[in-house]
Amino acid sequence: QVQLEESGGGLVQAGGSLRLSCAGSERTFSRNAMGWFRQAPGKDREFVAAFDWNGRYGKYIESEKGRFTISRDNVKNTVYLQMDSLKPEDTAVYYCAARAVGAVFASIHPAEYYYWGQGTQVTVSS
Repeated sequence: QVQLEESGGGLVQAGGSLRLSCAGSERTFSRNAMGWFRQAPGKDREFVAAFDWNGRYGKYIESEKGRFTISRDNVKNTVYLQMDSLKPEDTAVYYCAARAVGAVFASIHPAEYYYWGQGTQVTVSS
């Protein structure tokens, strides 16, 4: 069983930066494709970024390219989402997710992720 816990959210002014962390509980964490999603009030859960199990291939939602960077440290069982040049429209609860063990390729579809964290709130003020 993989358990995920996000941290690093908070309140930041537009143009600022935050780094979200997602700590996994199992060593098999390193064999899962990982992703970040977000959900704003009244909206569906939205793909943000993801990469394959080895961290070599990343996918990003178009609006975040150049502003967000996903990375992982398999020694620490942690995945990061560096968010720069934040905008008010980035305000949402951000979730870390992992695909099932052995599902090594990144996906933009929430339904293809098996493990989810509880989410961390990111609020960007104008």
